[in-house]
Amino acid sequence: MADRSDADAPEERAPRDLVPADDELTPARPFEPTPSPTPSREPVLDVESTLSIAVDLPPTPPREIPEDEAAVAIDDVPVDPGFVASPAEPTTMSVAIVASRLAATPEAPEGAAEVPPLPAADAYAGSRRDRLRGEQSGQPEPAAMLTADRLLEVNRKTRPGPEGPWQRFVYNVTFRTVNLGDSAKVRARKELDHRIQKHFEGGARFVPVLTRKGGVGKTTVTTLLGMALASAREDRIIAIDANPDRGTLSERVPRQTRSTVRDVVHKAASIGGFTDFSALVSRDETRLDILASDTDPMLSEAFDENDYNVVADLSARFYSIVLTDCGTGIVHSVMRATLQRADSLVIVSGGSVDEARLASETLTWLEANGYGELVRNAVVALNTATHATNLVKLEEIEAHFRSRVREIVRVPYDPQLAAGSVVSWKDLKPLTRLSARTLAALVVEGLPAERD
Repeated sequence: MADRSDADAPEERAPRDLVPADDELTPARPFEPTPSPTPSREPVLDVESTLSIAVDLPPTPPREIPEDEAAVAIDDVPVDPGFVASPAEPTTMSVAIVASRLAATPEAPEGAAEVPPLPAADAYAGSRRDRLRGEQSGQPEPAAMLTADRLLEVNRKTRPGPEGPWQRFVYNVTFRTVNLGDSAKVRARKELDHRIQKHFEGGARFVPVLTRKGGVGKTTVTTLLGMALASAREDRIIAIDANPDRGTLSERVPRQTRSTVRDVVHKAASIGGFTDFSALVSRDETRLDILASDTDPMLSEAFDENDYNVVADLSARFYSIVLTDCGTGIVHSVMRATLQRADSLVIVSGGSVDEARLASETLTWLEANGYGELVRNAVVALNTATHATNLVKLEEIEAHFRSRVREIVRVPYDPQLAAGSVVSWKDLKPLTRLSARTLAALVVEGLPAERD
């Protein structure tokens, strides 16, 4: 250990007694460290003794951006550094190029032709009412715009003759030179026809006819409503008997086929067009098609929600309005499918106390099960041909239903309807036909004109 060389000797340090104490340090005699044979460490500067110098520099003038550079300037978009796109989900980046930084819009050179702004394209409204005669439309017109009212000049030869006994007599006596126009009764009839002939787009409209009580005239009201619609409209109308308890809707028109809703379900895959479907329905003089229910009560119970959806889907392909004569079982599975497709409702009520109360309870059940909007848009058909109608105040029944539904129509007594047999539209009393047409107009007004 004593013969160890100087190179292996440990580094010698200054003895502690050679370092002066803090009280011996004075500003007149600075501290001088004792020289050491080994290199000393670098002195450590105190952070508090560092100096900071503030230099005021003149402001840098803003750089003017040339117009060609500002036109393609890119906005500074903040980037979230924590967001990393997944390699499995590639993302795209979009850069907004703005030209709003131009200090001033360059003026057009002198002598340059001024370009007028493009005219706004008017949306096609399907009518010429707001345009002058002979004015050209800004949009291509469809062929439906070439109507007789637009093309034919109204004069003595082209104007149709008036309807009404006195008006027609004056028109013929004056050799068709004096046309007094239609009578007030004829004008009211044509106005009602115009309301019933509302145009629909976007598929069929479904209208169930229902109530919780049997024997109040649901089948009769369905027949009258369908005939009134079919006699005034040009499209197809069908009434489906969805009564699970042996419905009698098909007995109100001349029976032309023995097919029922069960046959439609079985032959659904083979029905390719309206010709195939029309062979399964019966048609009356007003062009109303009726699809009968099963005549066997045991089989009619098997007609469930899925079967009704098959029949409804096929009917929607060929008809514009589908009426459904519902049964008394309001909780039946067919009723749920019927209400899910309904665009409007017809609630049938009799003229007695219990019939009116049950009809009102039907509205309450519908509201409690999420069909409040259908209730507010519903129409109540008050059948005054039932028993004890003359003993109750019909005005009070109407006042009650007006607080809950949209409209109310009275259906008067008619001997042909009371017989419960085939109904002939032309043989009904004028008041009965008027009530049925009024009901049809109110129902059509509550249906949506367009649908996605």
